[in-house]
Formats: sequence, structure tokens, C-alpha cells
Amino acid sequence: MPERNRKDAIRNREAVLAAADALFARHESPEDVTMADVAAAAGVGKGTLFRAFGDRAGLLRALYEARLEPIREAVETGPPPLGPATPPQDRVPALLDAVLCFKLDNRRLALALEEGGGKSPYRAEHYERWHRLLRTVLERIPGLTDSDFTAHALLAATRADLVEHLAGKEGVSRERLRAQLANYATRSLASDPPQR
Repeated sequence: MPERNRKDAIRNREAVLAAADALFARHESPEDVTMADVAAAAGVGKGTLFRAFGDRAGLLRALYEARLEPIREAVETGPPPLGPATPPQDRVPALLDAVLCFKLDNRRLALALEEGGGKSPYRAEHYERWHRLLRTVLERIPGLTDSDFTAHALLAATRADLVEHLAGKEGVSRERLRAQLANYATRSLASDPPQR
């Protein structure tokens, strides 16, 4: 019986994530999608939904992580330019480009996740993971003296609210955003000012 319950839980989780994915894609704002909507679309009870994800923020995090999985695999074990064998001066812009493209492709979800939950986005697990990775890669660049701050500053250029403002409100194209971010990252890595 435990094996059957486990299979049901996995199936329910997959159904919920698929339903949530479809609902968030169809609505202008993630706030328009309720937990009841997701439960109904997935064919599960609200109790099942809350047991599996805890709350709305938990569901958003799970969906975000599911969508991010291919990038995480490429970063952890993949070939250049994202993979660990890439020289750090090349890997940093590639990592930032991956974050930017992910947020462009998942604008509503990224906005909901970064704005929701009532806590600082800098304390979110996904932010801490990207910051830790960038900081570690930046530490390998000779002459760069403050990898912690530099990682924060570079990630700030990929915040979901900024991406939404530039791509949505100002109409900056995907290609231009990517080129501007690559230029910014390259300049940042080349000019670490002396400490005061």
C-alpha cells in the first residue's frame, strides 16, 4: 500500500505542476490564479494541494524549480559555456544570460516568486543558489577583489521586476537585453576598482 500511495503522490504532484503551469501561462497576472483553480484543473482536492506544497508560495517555488531543472543540470554537469569546465571569464556572462533568458521566458512566474512571500528576494533559495554559484566562479578570476558584492550586483541586473520593466514596459528586445547584459558583465569583470 505505501508504494501505491507514493505513486499517487507523484502523479498528483505532476498533475498539479502541469495544471499550474498551464494556468499561469494563460493569465496576465499570477495573482489571478487561485489555489482552488489549480486544484480543480489538476483534478485534486485543495487539501492535497496544500499538503504537497504548503501554500501558494510553495507551489510557485516548485513550479519555478521544475522549469529551472534543465538549466541547473547544464550548470552542474553540462558542457561550456554553462558547465563547470568553462573558464570563469566566459562562464559568468553565460550564467547571467541563462538567468535572464529564463526570466524572460517565465516573466510572470519569476515576478510572482520574487515579489511574493513577504520576505526579501535575496533570502530566497533560488537567489542564494545563483549568488553562491556566481560568487564561487568570480573567486576564480585573478584580480577580482570582491566576488560577493560583484555577484549581487550582476544578479541585480536580472531581477524579475527589472526584466519586466525593460522588456514589458520599455519594449527592449530580448536580443538587446542579452547583449546589454553581456556587455555589462564583461565590463564588470574587467574593471574591479581598487579598495578604499
